[in-house]
Amino acid sequence: MGNNMNSHEILKKAVEQAGVKSIAAAMNLSPAMIYKWCEPRDSAGDPGAQNPLDRIVQIYELTQDVAPVEWLCEKTGGFRIDNPKSTGKNGKVVLRSTQVILREFSDLLEVISESFADDGRIDAAESKRIRKEWERLKVVAETFVASCEQNS
Repeated sequence: MGNNMNSHEILKKAVEQAGVKSIAAAMNLSPAMIYKWCEPRDSAGDPGAQNPLDRIVQIYELTQDVAPVEWLCEKTGGFRIDNPKSTGKNGKVVLRSTQVILREFSDLLEVISESFADDGRIDAAESKRIRKEWERLKVVAETFVASCEQNS
């Protein structure tokens, strides 16, 4: 998302679009609970006010397992990748990243071409290979963009 909003602000914005009453009814919760999620937590950190986003973060912090976050990303039509490690300010890193992107894209195209070459269609096993290459390309592309941002 790349912004500095707090979880309650994110929820408030989302809830405003659909309406507190309709969300509360659909989730079988009181509107007061939904409103509470959309407020900043008090200075004592009242655990009763912890919203679902805060709870997901807490589950991650307790388990160090990103699977719940990845699952949520998939359920919302997205994906999760780690932020690349800082590489410092070096133009060579950006050039290298560009070369790696081209190589990974070439690998993806090769897998797609091979899949079609044998019978003109893509079967389940070939789809898995394509997905694997695509996931690698996304990581490399994110690394490239982050490198550009660090060097700007």
